Amino acid sequence: MGVNRITAEFVYSLDSEPIRNGFVEYEDDGTIIRTGKSGPEEEVMPGAIVPGFVNAHCHVELSHLHKKFRKGTGMAGFIDQINELRDWAGFEVKQQLVREWMDKMWNDGVSAMADISNDDASFDVKKSHPMYTRTFLEVFGSEPEMCEGVMNDVRALKDLADKAGIDAAPTPHSCYTMSPQLLSASSAAGLESGYLSYHSQESQEEEDLLMSGSGAMYENRKRSGMSTPPVTGESSLKYFIDRLAAAKPAPYDENILLVHNVCLQQSDIDALRKVMNNAFFAICPLSNIFIHNALPPIGLMRENGLAIALGTDSLSSNDDLDMVKEMACLHENFPEVPMDEILTWACLNGARFLGKEDRLGSLSAGKRPGIVHVTGIDADGYVTSESKSRMII
Repeated sequence: MGVNRITAEFVYSLDSEPIRNGFVEYEDDGTIIRTGKSGPEEEVMPGAIVPGFVNAHCHVELSHLHKKFRKGTGMAGFIDQINELRDWAGFEVKQQLVREWMDKMWNDGVSAMADISNDDASFDVKKSHPMYTRTFLEVFGSEPEMCEGVMNDVRALKDLADKAGIDAAPTPHSCYTMSPQLLSASSAAGLESGYLSYHSQESQEEEDLLMSGSGAMYENRKRSGMSTPPVTGESSLKYFIDRLAAAKPAPYDENILLVHNVCLQQSDIDALRKVMNNAFFAICPLSNIFIHNALPPIGLMRENGLAIALGTDSLSSNDDLDMVKEMACLHENFPEVPMDEILTWACLNGARFLGKEDRLGSLSAGKRPGIVHVTGIDADGYVTSESKSRMII
């Protein structure tokens, strides 16, 4: 194979310090050979070279909901819109939009994705796409008597995923859309696969539901004639930990992804550390702003050394599926976070969650993570609102 060399103002390998005026050497198939400092005679192109991104939380099958939702409705209002609009498109339309948006993500530099599915509209696209995906087959069901039927349905969906040759397994959605029985049953199925994704502490409405049986989400559930989870007086994350224990005794060595984490507190972190050995924390900042104008406690998460990963969520709660825009949002709101740390969230930690860090997530020798060119960065190497990304190989 031939040896290729590319230079840039900044090279973020994520296995060492950022390199100003650096190079990346790689084989024709994209396998990294080495990185280093460019020679004084070499001309470097503007921008940064980074590894392929890992979108740690997406619902690509909801791409037919692009630009259809009102912003700032809170979680209860957002759920009402989902219920009203999610079925407007037929299977073929959904499938075509999945293909278009996965192609766009790939061209923008996304090498892998942890994706949520409620049906099989994305399966045919995923099985032939260059992007690696692990699909979490998410389930809902607020009534205890629904548990067996819902689990039978998701097992049938997993059979379709297996036939398509894609990595997939059941996973629970959240505390507020599931009976305690279904939450435990779907968690057990997810843990059996070694991977579990869970929408956790996305809004104060969710916390109010569990802690006091009050608030907009509680009223929304009651108005819809749905059962609500038991009032525990504790956070929704602690309730989830209790339901995990009903599925399988702790400790948990499986990779567990907690998604959103807007209301995460120190007591929650202390509780999960007692039982979860491989917890990851997906953040989706633009989605959180879209729905309820809030952001996760990044300072607290960094102080505790949590494994943060970055996602886009869906086009029902975001204007794009652009990882660079998510990073620019983080830099604007948390300017104290170094750029290579934000990139670690956007690349390496997602790869670690997916169990693909042996080939993805960093520009390390022997890996084939995808090589991405980011333009529109500032003089210190940070992304800006003008930044764009492109997959080179």
